[in-house]
Amino acid sequence: MGSEIVYKYFPGLTDAQRSRIEALQELYAEWNARINVVSRKDIDQLYLHHVLHSLAIARVHAFAPGDVVMDLGCGGGFPGIPLAILFPETVFKMVDSIGKKIRVVDEIARALELSNVEGIHARAESLSFEVNFVVSRAVTNLTPFMGWCWNKIKPGGAVFYLKGGDLTAEISSGMRGVKHVANVSLIPISTFFDEPFFETKKVLIISKK
Repeated sequence: MGSEIVYKYFPGLTDAQRSRIEALQELYAEWNARINVVSRKDIDQLYLHHVLHSLAIARVHAFAPGDVVMDLGCGGGFPGIPLAILFPETVFKMVDSIGKKIRVVDEIARALELSNVEGIHARAESLSFEVNFVVSRAVTNLTPFMGWCWNKIKPGGAVFYLKGGDLTAEISSGMRGVKHVANVSLIPISTFFDEPFFETKKVLIISKK
């Protein structure tokens, strides 16, 4: 399944956005052969399992020009790289504690000429900057994750967290003691993407007062 699965749900992309989307398969196949950032069995399903999954966040929120978004625990660049293609005037700070993964992010952003992407090799708790939003894809349990990022989000911002399965208990424990929460919502990705892959997957949205 190739890039056409992306265009099925995002038909209004510009030529520049389409060319960047189409370049992802070759770039990730090349880098994955050197540094394993995508599961070997998954590389042939890159557009469904990684690109479109990342873009589920774009179906629940449109980032504005000038927004600063941190992809925390970005790995090889998901969800941040596809979102940076879709929102070229939004700044994406891609953060991971593993240097070789940030190298992949930097090289792919350079190849795609994504000037709105910055790779940062660091642990989340060491970062001092603030952002408007945090995005992430099932990096860890919600409890440590919120501890890493919540105090770095400006008022009016939010976390967009991609995860699957029953999250009831995890949300209950993860939100304990978290202050200045405006709203918590859980949106099944199957409400806007038809493919069976998304049946159990969700976007967790935690907005800040």
